[in-house]
Formats: sequence, structure tokens, C-alpha cells
Amino acid sequence: MTDNALKRSLNLPLLTLYGLGTILGAGVYVLVGKVAGIAGLYAPIAFLISAIVALFTGLSYAALSARYPRSAGEVVYINQAFSSATLSTSVGWCVIATGVVSAATMVNGFIGYLTVFIQIPTLLAVTLIVASITLIAYWGIMESVTIAALITVLEIVGLLLVIYSLRGELLTLPHRWQNLLPPLNGDIWMGILLGAFLAFYAFIGFEDMVNVAEEVVAPQRTLPIAIIAALLMASVLYIVIALAAVLSLPPDVLSQSDSPMVMLIESHNHQLATTLGIISLIAIINGVLVQVIMGSRILYGMASQQLISTLFARVSTKTQTPTIATVAIAFTVWILALGFPLVTLAKATSFIIITVFALVNFSLLVIRYREKPYRLFELLLPLTGGLLCLGLLALQVVSWI
Repeated sequence: MTDNALKRSLNLPLLTLYGLGTILGAGVYVLVGKVAGIAGLYAPIAFLISAIVALFTGLSYAALSARYPRSAGEVVYINQAFSSATLSTSVGWCVIATGVVSAATMVNGFIGYLTVFIQIPTLLAVTLIVASITLIAYWGIMESVTIAALITVLEIVGLLLVIYSLRGELLTLPHRWQNLLPPLNGDIWMGILLGAFLAFYAFIGFEDMVNVAEEVVAPQRTLPIAIIAALLMASVLYIVIALAAVLSLPPDVLSQSDSPMVMLIESHNHQLATTLGIISLIAIINGVLVQVIMGSRILYGMASQQLISTLFARVSTKTQTPTIATVAIAFTVWILALGFPLVTLAKATSFIIITVFALVNFSLLVIRYREKPYRLFELLLPLTGGLLCLGLLALQVVSWI
């Protein structure tokens, strides 16, 4: 093993929990109230639309990760399809941008939950969080992902606690479901689709899994299964939580909270609300950790392919982690977390990553088209995924205009 080789040690359960952890930490713990503020009672529909787009794109990632199990996966996929180092490098930087902006978003979300328990200067809180995450990420991939996996189990327990606490509201669904079906009204559907654009941020994370490909055991088999499993589990949890949320509280009330999960169950069980607040804090930290790992691996992968300075390809001989890349990503997260509000960061992340997802879908389309003979559905899946991504982007641009 060379000094610059990453350690191949991640199995299917660890990789699935790694992906699921960043999906959950990035999304529902932070944004369910904000999505409800945009989509209203129809927030579950917004999450469903986002889940469909994410699943189509996830299928493309699964297929490409089996073909090209490399770090900086998107860079590799797009280079294979379009043979453009410039485009590939640009996409790599875009994915890094989504990682650091997403991590900064979650740090802001952490501060929102932290104020439930203690008041602490933002600069100090952000600095301590980012420094701790950097040390864990530097420690080693097996250690980092094991911690992330354990926290993911805790995140799932937290969401199940919310569902259990709000079971009474969920049991009213057979009598209230018609109220949750949107009418054929353009303004209402625009709100739902804009809510879906923001909700899409909640699904970001599955793409991180391909960027630890060189640290996965049997990646051609493990990666596709883990990607689809993580997305399906997250989709079910999100839609159920969104249903429980809009059945429990008015959307305008939900949208005002920086700690929506705590607000949801506070009236039912104050002690449980405190427990969930703690779980939420840990869940968000988990999301930040995974994004820092992802961003550092893309920097490493691009440097290894000599697309950027080889300085970022340096790997610690002791921990076999990309040290300079990890510190660079963490420092950028620290700057962004101090400078921008949560919703602004989340929308920026969604816009960038949906653009990348569209390119990844079209990359698979091009690669499969070259491999004649091909079956029609093999082209339709990535084509549909790409068009859905472009549709979400177009709606966001229209809303800005």
C-alpha cells in the first residue's frame, strides 16, 4: 500500500448508515418548518416530489458508481461521458461547494437547536463545532464513519420518537387526508414546487457515498445497494414526519421555529422534547461530519487525477486520511457558517447540487447510448432524472424573476 492510498474498510451497513446519516442530518431536523412555510399544508407533497427526483438521480448514481468506483465520483462520471477536463473540474468544485455550504447550513441549524439549552456567542459555538468535526474527520475513515453510523441510529430513534409522540395526529389522517390534497390552482402548485426545491436539500447526502468509493469493500456491489437503501429509508421517514408536522401545527407557526422537531412534541411531552433537542444537535453534527469527509475526498480525488494541485492529495501515513484537504474544507465551512443565514445557504446548496445531478443523469444517458445495443428503459431512467432536475431549476429561476 502506498503512502497516498486510502484505507478500504467500509462495508454495506456502515456505508448505508453513513449516507442515511447525512441525508437525515441535513434535512428534516432543520428544514421541515421552512418547507411548511412555503408549501403550507401540502408540505408532504413537496417532500414526495423531492423524493421522486432524488430516487431517479439515485438510480443514476448507483449505476455509475458500479462502473467507476472512484473518489470524486461526479468528476469521473462527467469526464467519462464528455471527455472534458474543464467541465469535470468545474463539477468537482460545484460538489465541493455543495458540501461546504451544506455543512455551513447545518452548523447554523445546530445553533438554532443549541439556543433551546444555552446561550453562547455564535463565533465561539461555530469555532468549537468545526474544530471538533475536523479532528474526528482527521482521525480515520473507519473511526469517522463508525461514529457517523452510531449517530445515524440515534437520528432514526429521534424521528421515531416524533412519529410516536404525534401518533394521535397521524391517526386523524383518514378523516383529514382530503385537506392535504392540493387543488388545481397555479399559485398553490407553484408554492408546492418551490417547497419541493427547498425540500430537495433534505435529500442531499446520498451522492456523498460515491466519494468514499476508494474506501469501500467491494464497491461495485456495495455502493449501488447502499445508495438506494438510504434514499428509500429517508423518503419514508421524511414524508411521515411532514404529515405529522402539518397535522399537528399550522404551517405558519412551524415556519417560525429554528428547532421545529422540538416544537412539534413540546406540547405532548416536555421531557421528550428535551431529549429530542439533544438528539437533534447530535444529528446535525453528524451531517456536518459527513459533508467535511465528502468534500475532502473530492479534493483528494481531483488532486489524485492531477486536475488541481497535488498538495490536496497528501495522505497522513498514520491515519490514511487526506489531511490538507480536510483542513481546507473545514476552514471554508467555518467562514460560511459565520457569514450567511440558514435558508440562503440551503437554497444555494439545492441550486448547485441539482445542476450537478442533472449533469450526472445526462452523463449516464450518454455513456449508455454509446454502448449499443441498449434497452430503451436504460436511456429513459437517466433522461427522466435529468429532465426532472432541470424542471426544478427552471421553477426556481422563474420564482426569482
